[in-house]
Amino acid sequence: MNYASPTYVEETRIGFRFLSSFVWQHHVLRVAINDLKRLIGEPASQGGVLLDVGCGQGKSFRLLHDAFHPQRLIGLDADPHSLELSRSEAEHEQITAELIAGDCANIQLPDASVDIVFCHQTFHHLVEQERALTEFWRVLKPGGHLLFAESTKAYIDSWVIRWFFRHPMHVQKSADGYLAMLRQQGFQFEQRHVSLPYLWWSRARDFGLLERWGLRRPPPPGQREETLVNVAARKPGLA
Repeated sequence: MNYASPTYVEETRIGFRFLSSFVWQHHVLRVAINDLKRLIGEPASQGGVLLDVGCGQGKSFRLLHDAFHPQRLIGLDADPHSLELSRSEAEHEQITAELIAGDCANIQLPDASVDIVFCHQTFHHLVEQERALTEFWRVLKPGGHLLFAESTKAYIDSWVIRWFFRHPMHVQKSADGYLAMLRQQGFQFEQRHVSLPYLWWSRARDFGLLERWGLRRPPPPGQREETLVNVAARKPGLA
């Protein structure tokens, strides 16, 4: 990878390979999409236009297609090589996907043209997070959803992530920080639209081994440093 963007920090070679792995697709993407669909509530949004911001290598396309059945699926990424792999992935899965080379802080789509913005593990790469969130708001239709799944500063600042991956550390936030940012932009959500997963892969200290071995019980919310936050946020207005 040798692309450049002033508002995005690219993956390392190790990170890029990890994003094509079974672990990423099955234990990270699949779990997040299932959780976000649950957080929207029933019936979950179906059809319409779905924008996958930071679509990477397209490993989300099949999962998003099966979960939301969008009439139009758009993938956005700043890395040309990732978009090439996304195109191959869409062809392999026999899914029609439009691909846009661009920046989350400057999305080349009209105002109010998207029903769902899917932002999964992308935001912590973005230098200008406020600008990107404003763009998500702009392209969403009134009543549309932002499906936001993100790692918190506690995880991004852990030794294992610092060792293998690369991120703009000065913009990382806690779960509460991300929730406050979404509300400040105008997105609406209640507690039932938020989850704080405490998944094994986000536990950089021991990957949850002590709990899986039955040697320790996981600390409950409020008594731990949250590593992940998932939100099904809504732009107010009539759908």
